[in-house]
Amino acid sequence: MSGAISREDLRTMVAGWIEAGKRVIGPVGIKPGLIEFAPLASAEAVRLDGWEQPSNSIKEAVFPRHEALYGYRIEQNRVELTGAPETVPEQIVVGAHPCQAASLPILDKVFNWDFQDEFYNRRRAATTVISLACSSHDDACFCTSVGLGPAAEKGSDAMLYELGDERYAIRVFTDKGRALFGDGAGTPPQVAGAPEARFDAAQVGAFAHDHFDAPFWREHTLACLGCGACAYTCPVCHCFDIADERRGNTGVRARNWDACQFPQFTLHASGHNPRPAQGDRQRQRIYHKFFLYPEKFGEILCTGCGNCARNCPVGLGVLPVVSEICDAQPV
Repeated sequence: MSGAISREDLRTMVAGWIEAGKRVIGPVGIKPGLIEFAPLASAEAVRLDGWEQPSNSIKEAVFPRHEALYGYRIEQNRVELTGAPETVPEQIVVGAHPCQAASLPILDKVFNWDFQDEFYNRRRAATTVISLACSSHDDACFCTSVGLGPAAEKGSDAMLYELGDERYAIRVFTDKGRALFGDGAGTPPQVAGAPEARFDAAQVGAFAHDHFDAPFWREHTLACLGCGACAYTCPVCHCFDIADERRGNTGVRARNWDACQFPQFTLHASGHNPRPAQGDRQRQRIYHKFFLYPEKFGEILCTGCGNCARNCPVGLGVLPVVSEICDAQPV
């Protein structure tokens, strides 16, 4: 199959994947006003009708919120360990916008930097991403400010482009995409709705580096509640903690999401906290995304999806903070 596909035929394909035992993830209406990426119970559940941005991210497909690394059982003085499964189900993400798909190559570097994370890599290898080019955007979007765009191919195995009349053009980029759609060759249609560039990312990184102790961080982030909604819905935030979770004589050692916005994230056993105030923690978020990560890996730790601003209860997020930086420090 190549060239174009109708929405009805696409749903038929999705139904076939589900029936074949594949885990298919896509945008699902949870309740009025709330859309999330979630496993599909049926092909009819996936939402592909126009531009919509789920409130979470597809990183959950490769980096779960809670992941058992191994189990254990205690019998008197004996401890029996149980390994985690060595294989994971094949999974297909459908309907993710390019800002979501672009997160996976960024996470690849984190989880294969000085140690190859077998848990992440197994899920990543089993995952195919079918993205949906954006036909519009909202005020929180800023993909073009971080080097991406409404039809950026990064991280996508195949991409759908809305043609109208419930039809999509198809382009494939990888062998995973070809396994689903064939060649899918052709010139992609023009995509409208790209947001204007909102800030200079290099300028933000330079400011974060040169103004580490500036009053700016406290003054411009006083509203932050430290709830972690920004990190939990961001497609590239990847902090985690590891804990033993025991019930009776059995338990698991598990990896759980964490966030640099939590007050206890850097709290030492001595009671000292090198980031004692919320402004310090907001500084770390920007500093990491626009200076530390680019310095180490050569790209920005942000895809411009805008989830942090949409989900922040007090209207913060990356875009408002970096816009303040650029307004205060004109080029």
